[in-house]
Amino acid sequence: MTPLRTDNQKQRTASYCGRLAPSPTGLLHLGHARTFWIAYERARQNDGKLWLRDEDLDPLRSRAEFAQAMREDLYWLGIAWDDELRQRDRIPRYRDAMRQLLQAGFAYPCSCSRKDLQQATQAPHEDDDEPLYSNRCRPGSSDLSTLDRVLVSNSNYRFRIAAGDPVAFRDNHAGPQSFTPGVDFGDFLIWRKDGLPSYQLACVVDDAAMGITEVVRGRDLLKSTARQILLQRALSLQTPAYFHTDLMRDAAGQRLAKRHDALSLRAMREAGLTPADVRAKLVLPSSGV
Repeated sequence: MTPLRTDNQKQRTASYCGRLAPSPTGLLHLGHARTFWIAYERARQNDGKLWLRDEDLDPLRSRAEFAQAMREDLYWLGIAWDDELRQRDRIPRYRDAMRQLLQAGFAYPCSCSRKDLQQATQAPHEDDDEPLYSNRCRPGSSDLSTLDRVLVSNSNYRFRIAAGDPVAFRDNHAGPQSFTPGVDFGDFLIWRKDGLPSYQLACVVDDAAMGITEVVRGRDLLKSTARQILLQRALSLQTPAYFHTDLMRDAAGQRLAKRHDALSLRAMREAGLTPADVRAKLVLPSSGV
């Protein structure tokens, strides 16, 4: 069964458009469920459209069985959506955006940090955010005019920030936010030499293509929003609204992750819990959404 919404919202051209963006690298847990339920409710209460985006760019960890499980578990929980896309099908779109950044002088090749490059296709979190870059490969101002603007297939690339110019936005849940490039984050990875975009670039390109008006995701991605706003400006794309949810934590206070198998939706289903039982554990915001 395809878990798409079947009410007449599918035929509407709604002003509100949201998205679910799971990655098929493990089983969904309670923290995912909470964020996705809030996204679903915000789309429903705004009479809007909801996408499912399969963020399957990680070539080492993405697996077909996890992709199937996340769809089944979301639908079991009571979440339905209007349309879908898979990021692996959109590599040419990301490559076009990367070329645009190169031509405009926002990107440069980098040969640093294998660990950073391995993390670049994944959404960063509070405990594994991309470290402040040392600028070892960053070209000087005098070198920009001679920088090769052709995308080279076997090179990694970083986005060139303007240090010291704060990126401010108002989050619909977390309130006013401000991050300073060069202090809170440095030149960040946007392209890998294996021909894949970073999470930051793919997210920006897809949100724009899907017409997303509000991004609902975890509070650990607030700093990523500042990076993505810089990419949106560089690519002349609209910036959506943002709603960063509070994180769910285990008994030790650690952020829930896919290593918490006992708190996965699949494990709770197999233990006999109902969708209502699981929804009761989500501790939604007091305002509902």
